[in-house]
Amino acid sequence: MNTPLLTVVLAITVLAAVVLADAVNFDNLKVGAPPPGWTATKTGTGTEKWTIETDNTAPSKPNVLKQSGQATYPVCIKDDTNLKDGFVEVKFKPISGREDQAGGLIWRAKDSNNYYVARANALEDNVTIYDTVNGRRTERKRTSMKVASNQWHTLRVDFAGNHFTVTYDGKKAIEWDDNTFKDAGKVGVWTKADSVTSFDDFTYGGK
Repeated sequence: MNTPLLTVVLAITVLAAVVLADAVNFDNLKVGAPPPGWTATKTGTGTEKWTIETDNTAPSKPNVLKQSGQATYPVCIKDDTNLKDGFVEVKFKPISGREDQAGGLIWRAKDSNNYYVARANALEDNVTIYDTVNGRRTERKRTSMKVASNQWHTLRVDFAGNHFTVTYDGKKAIEWDDNTFKDAGKVGVWTKADSVTSFDDFTYGGK
């Protein structure tokens, strides 16, 4: 293949990838309310609190999605998503929490009780991947990585077939193979317990 043709092919491939990606930065949404088009809920018990808030440290100002309630696992699911193979990425800032300071992503979610989750924890300085089946979370793999409180970080999961790759702040953290959830499902964000966590620049796409 000659160089000009190769350039065109690569450009088309990049454009196709861009077309398949969607991004949410929360900036045009009502402050103090849950984001429309999302299911702001939890796995387990407690009282979650998902709201749009102003944050002058946000990667894309002015607004973020913030979880400031307390529940077993607060989750916020993007309603109009249905991905089998693709990616999901978010910027998150763990702010406080005595039990946990976690920011996470979910994918292939059937509902608030059945999904995969990858999370980074500022109290434990690690990144971990789990499956949650009928509301019960099971750890599958973890790696030690520095997760600083009150700083923005980037978490990403690429998923294709039964293979999952978790990337944290641009570095590969975990690779894992599993067949628990094979079908397409929704994507979203996740925290645990008393984590107060902000999220911004939520991006996802299919392959």
